[in-house]
Amino acid sequence: MRKGNMELETNKVYDYEDARGNDAEVPDTAHQISTDSWFQVAFILTTGINSAFVLGYPGTVMVPLGWFGGVIGLILATAVSLYANALVAYLHELGGQRHIRYRDLAGFIYGKKAYNLTWVLQYINLFMINTGYIILAGSALKATYVLFKDDGLLKLPYCIAIAGLVCAMFAVCIPHLSALRIWLGFSTVFSLAYIVISFVLSLKDGLRSPPRDYEIPGEGVSKIFTIIGASANLVFAFNTGMLPEIQATIKQPVVKNMMKALYFQFTVGVLPLYLVAFTGYWAYGSSTEVYLLNSVNGAVWVKALANITAFLQSVIALHIFASPMYEFLDTKYGIKGSAMNVKNMSFRMVVRGGYLAFNTFVAAFLPFLGDFMSLTGAISTFPLTFILANHMYLKAKKDKLNSSQKLWHWLNIGFFSIMSLAATISAIRLIAIDSKTFHVFADL
Repeated sequence: MRKGNMELETNKVYDYEDARGNDAEVPDTAHQISTDSWFQVAFILTTGINSAFVLGYPGTVMVPLGWFGGVIGLILATAVSLYANALVAYLHELGGQRHIRYRDLAGFIYGKKAYNLTWVLQYINLFMINTGYIILAGSALKATYVLFKDDGLLKLPYCIAIAGLVCAMFAVCIPHLSALRIWLGFSTVFSLAYIVISFVLSLKDGLRSPPRDYEIPGEGVSKIFTIIGASANLVFAFNTGMLPEIQATIKQPVVKNMMKALYFQFTVGVLPLYLVAFTGYWAYGSSTEVYLLNSVNGAVWVKALANITAFLQSVIALHIFASPMYEFLDTKYGIKGSAMNVKNMSFRMVVRGGYLAFNTFVAAFLPFLGDFMSLTGAISTFPLTFILANHMYLKAKKDKLNSSQKLWHWLNIGFFSIMSLAATISAIRLIAIDSKTFHVFADL
């Protein structure tokens, strides 16, 4: 069957009707399709946006941008991210079929080369996000240990290895994205715990502390590169790079329900992120740590609870961002049927365990959380979420757009292309500097 310029040989099923009441095609997949309510999908999106990464935004977004740049930047990033994600959501049933993978949608519009390029970009994006989660989980684990026994024996690389093992165990037990269900409830509880604790302790410290320094750190070229890198952290905060895969799980009508989920994510869902980012920066100024819980003061058991819940939430959130790779591997090798089947369990142990083992090695080798956030936003989030989304919509809807609308999309493409290039250079520079300063397998 021909799709644009690309031949696809995958099996198709016609198990539902699209928004117009017509039979719609669904690509063959080993994972579940059209099973989740919009509210469950909204919680998946909100889990991503309020993952333990929020504990890094005071130090990686607000410190390099300051009050004006940080506040305006976060608000603008929220608006443009909602817009870009909506463009992709509206294309989900383009041509009378569901595009349940980002690469499927790109391949339908452009052809096989774009299919392959999008898959590479998305793989890089999700791999680096997963690496960031393992660094984050390892940092939370080490911070918990240090609270009780600061003897230097349990170093960050060891904590990262433990975090990777726990993530692998969770990946084996949860077969696909829809199976998270009750775990999303746990994730919400964990998120509330470390968000409330970090907010309360930051507020208490801020009220008791003398006036803080909010000057943007650095001088000259170094300061400029740091600000550019922080712009990549802005878009990293709000985007998944896997919207079609998440939208694939939602019940009909898929576009309408997905928009409900997106509106929830970018209104109610962003409030905890704002709360932590602004309060943390207000309390500690330009001295805010990259991991906020390393800055706060409070009872040991309270800080331990915050760190443990951040660790556990990172394990759940990683599974969301690893699910496109799991779906690809499960579908390729025909892993279907009971999740408890010995063959299926063995496959998940070997394949998912191997994938996460490599993630864990990279995390321990270069454990620079802020740098990974910047690089991920620069080389994959900008292209996938903003450049590709605008160009796909422009190409798919070109006959229905007037000249001013076309110009708007081209301006978006040009602006975000420049930002992506500048942010990539900045992120690579930061990693190179940190590698010389701390050495590999650093105990930060």
